[in-house]
Amino acid sequence: MADGTFAVLTLALGLWNMSQNHCPNEGCLAYNQVPSYTAISGGGVYFQDEHVDEEIYIRRDTRKAHGPFQMIYGLSVTGRGDAWAGLGHAYTMSNRSQSAYMQLHAMTGLYLQGGGPDLGGPIEFRSGIEFGLQGRSGARFGLAYDHRSNAGLYGDNLGLETIQLRVSIPTN
Repeated sequence: MADGTFAVLTLALGLWNMSQNHCPNEGCLAYNQVPSYTAISGGGVYFQDEHVDEEIYIRRDTRKAHGPFQMIYGLSVTGRGDAWAGLGHAYTMSNRSQSAYMQLHAMTGLYLQGGGPDLGGPIEFRSGIEFGLQGRSGARFGLAYDHRSNAGLYGDNLGLETIQLRVSIPTN
């Protein structure tokens, strides 16, 4: 699933949730507040199925949501000096006790190539999935996988993947 599959899942599941839980109540994309998080993660970067680098990623999941879609933004840097910054939306599902969660995200951003792979151009989309546990304090600990590519905007659409461990701390 190293393509835009997670972006499509984010949209499909979010739209289903929106139709079931938001449209009949306050409105399909009505503004609402959700718990906010600041997350830091680190892990491996894979290009053409080969481990090529390590990445540190900082992301902010804001308090603002439209329907089930939480607004997020983030910045990542690799050991070779590649950088990506973007914004988008996340869709989070939790179990009844709120002790486990799954989050899908889709983001649009800018890629600045350092010594790493050529992804075809500066506009790169990042989509992914995270599975994790949430403590009583609200802190989250998860395993995340995401894919970045330009979705065919440029002649070359060579994407890369990251697999990371993430810690998310609730913030106000």
